[in-house]
This record gives sequence, C-alpha cells and structure tokens, in this order.
Amino acid sequence: MDSILVIGSNGQIGTELIDALKVTWPAYQVISCDIRPREQLKGDVFVQADVNDLERLKTIFEQYRIKQVYLLAALLSATGETKPRYAWDLNINGLLNVLDLSVAYRVEKVFWPSSIAVFGPGSPKDDTPQFGEKDPQTVYGFSKLAGEHWCNYYREKYGLDVRSIRYPGLISWKAAPGGGTTDYAVQIFHDAIATESYQCFLSANTRLPMMYMDDAIRGTIELMQTPLEKLKVFRLYNLAGFSCTPGGLAIEISEHIPGFTINYLENDPRQQIADSWPRSIDDSEAQKDWGWQARFDQKTMTSDMIKHLSLVV
Repeated sequence: MDSILVIGSNGQIGTELIDALKVTWPAYQVISCDIRPREQLKGDVFVQADVNDLERLKTIFEQYRIKQVYLLAALLSATGETKPRYAWDLNINGLLNVLDLSVAYRVEKVFWPSSIAVFGPGSPKDDTPQFGEKDPQTVYGFSKLAGEHWCNYYREKYGLDVRSIRYPGLISWKAAPGGGTTDYAVQIFHDAIATESYQCFLSANTRLPMMYMDDAIRGTIELMQTPLEKLKVFRLYNLAGFSCTPGGLAIEISEHIPGFTINYLENDPRQQIADSWPRSIDDSEAQKDWGWQARFDQKTMTSDMIKHLSLVV
C-alpha cells in the first residue's frame, strides 16, 4: 500500500496534519513518525525514529512504499538559542537525510516547513515580501534559510518535488507550545482559562504575524494538491493570517474572560528575537499562484480557541 510519512508527528503541526492527510488522501496509509513514543496513535501506523539516524530512516523507507514525506521535526527559535549546535544538526542534517532518501526511493512529493524567521532586521517590517532581504538573527532562522537553498538545490539537481511554506507564528488548542518565540499566543489562552492571568515574555506592543492552525493545515494541503505547473515561486511561499500584539490579544481575550489580567516580563531574550522579525507578511504570490486565502482573523481565532480550550483545560 502506498504511504505518506510524517516525521515529527507529535509536534504542534503534525498532531493536526495527520488527520487532514487521511481525509485528503484516503487511499494512502499514513505513517506517523517521531523520536518520542506516542500514547495515542495518530495515523495508521506509528514508527519511532530520530531524523538524524539515517540507517533507521532507511529501514522505514524500505519497509513502506513512501509517496509523500512531511518533515516537521525541528528545534524552534527560542529553544534553538539554548542549544545552537544541536539545533543546526537537527534542522539541517535531518533535512539532508530526508532529501537523500526521497531521491533514492523516488518519493513523489516532500513538504518541509520554512519560517518567517528567515527574515531579519534588514527585511521590510511591514508586508514583508516573498523576495525580501533575508538576514536571520537566530540559529533557527539561518538553518531555515539554508534549508530553503538545499530544497531548491535538490529540485534543480535531482528533480525532487519539494514544497515549502514560510509559516508565521501558529496558534492551536490541540497541542502544547513547542519552544518558539510566538508561543506566547498559545500559552496565553491556556493560562487565561486556567488562572485568568498570564505573564508574557514579550512587550505589550510587539506585533508579529500569526496564523490559526486550521488555516495552516488547510494551506499546507492546498499547496501539496496544486498542480506543479501553477507553482511559480520555486514551490516556496510566504503565508499570512493576521498580525497581533500581546496587548491586543489580551483585550480580545478579556471580552470572553472579563477578569483576565496580563503582566509583562522585562529583558527576556525572546524579545530580541521577536524584534528582528516582520510585523506583517505579504503572501500575494501564494494568492496568485494557488488561490490562498486565510479564513481566521484575530477575533474569530480567539473565539474558537476559548470555545475549544474551555472544554479541555
């Protein structure tokens, strides 16, 4: 049976992507893969593997007829700054392992997520364009920028169909934060419902691009379904949802939880990371090439997050 392999399946994106893949490609077996064991099965089969263990990955590619790979395993921005060499090793060598095996085993499509972290202080802050200057300031950022070049190299040299999205910050109620600078926008909801208060590591007016996970999953599926001839931008696209600040989000939450309060930490190292990133993203190339359009804004996202989290927290 032909299979789809999701590596890093226990993370924020993988947790929700697997269900969407099963609906979109019901004829495929979905193989869930992560370095950590999973208590509850997601997908049809779970296999445990480290993306840097080439021999272990090879046995998986040999055992299952892999037609698509979604490589989600990565160390995110804030955590990556505490383990820079490990972050580089995981984010780049893991990608190269998957690209090499995808060529060797004739995988039809590979998805690898990039990030707005490829942009930096020299990039336009507002409506940061697809082809804007990229001067990342974190290990996560420059590993993603290097990964973009590696993906393009494998496209050009080997004809491998690798597709990528530069995700903004992702907000989801189904998975815990994973060590990113934008994770405040997830944790704030958990704390608001549990304690009606939140201590934020970013300043009140730090504006960053965000996206609700429902839109991110739908955008990923839409990109992977789009005929190759329609993808004009090296199969790599900016994607935007909405932009928000901690202060603005706190006001929105207060409309649902009137007693909610927020405090702000000072001198947190994540603030410097956030200050180097765009305030908003231009995704007109994705709109033009494959009809992308976000469905959630800050208000509708907040309402949906609180509705779902109130049932589980």
